[in-house]
Amino acid sequence: MKLHDLRPAEGSRTERTRVGRGIAAGKGKTAGRGTKGQKARAGGSIPAWFEGGQTPLHVRIPKLRGFRNRGKVVYEIVNVGDIDAAVQRGALEMQGSGAKGKSKGDAQITVNQDILRAVGLVRSLDKPLKILGAGELSASLFVVADAFTGSARTKIEAAGGTVSVLQVPTRPSKAIGVDGEQPSAEPKGKAKAARADDALATTEPEDGEQTPAEDAPDVDADKPAGQRRAKAGAAPAESAQTAEAAEEAPEAETAEPAEAVGAADSDTETTDSEAEAATTPDDAATSGDDA
Repeated sequence: MKLHDLRPAEGSRTERTRVGRGIAAGKGKTAGRGTKGQKARAGGSIPAWFEGGQTPLHVRIPKLRGFRNRGKVVYEIVNVGDIDAAVQRGALEMQGSGAKGKSKGDAQITVNQDILRAVGLVRSLDKPLKILGAGELSASLFVVADAFTGSARTKIEAAGGTVSVLQVPTRPSKAIGVDGEQPSAEPKGKAKAARADDALATTEPEDGEQTPAEDAPDVDADKPAGQRRAKAGAAPAESAQTAEAAEEAPEAETAEPAEAVGAADSDTETTDSEAEAATTPDDAATSGDDA
């Protein structure tokens, strides 16, 4: 095979169709655009959404307008009038009616989503429960739900009942005691001050111990960098001289007690000789009397 024998793969290349070059070419005269019309003219392109002048689809259908709220919460709703009707027909039982020290009128009927589903007022437990204020309420209720309207809350409390709103955490929080630390009730300022005092107490040196600040050489920020480096280099030499002087000091101290001991011995000998001299005349006088 030679260079002039190389050919592209069959079917990989097609020749460009030349239009408007006579009938013999196959695409002469109308050049494949048909006879007359808007599309036969130059620049006769039509948008894909154009419908010939009639009202387009996206305008004819209202549901395609606007937007859909992705943050909308869909509730299971129950009116207080429906709950009161269930109480009147005996579908909801009185809670705590047999408790000691409570009268029948003081007891409240517990209402939650499970109970409402059991009596047929709620279809599903997958959605949050919301209590609405339509209707009248005469029974004392203890209602537990995810949300209440203002009128529903007012009617429940006016009838002697109470409401309890279920709180759903909006962000994750660390469990108490995971790190072995209990939350402190002190204000943040006091807590920071206490931590600073603890850190200061831990860094205080014991008796006879030098602090890191004392060990570090003094650095004058106002002096040039060259003088500071020279002073920093001289600091180790001064510390070495101080160490040698400290080693020589004990030797001098040990020599001084030895000299003191020698002087004390000489003083003791002098005292003994004086005592002998003082006792000699008395002995002589005593010997004379005996004679």
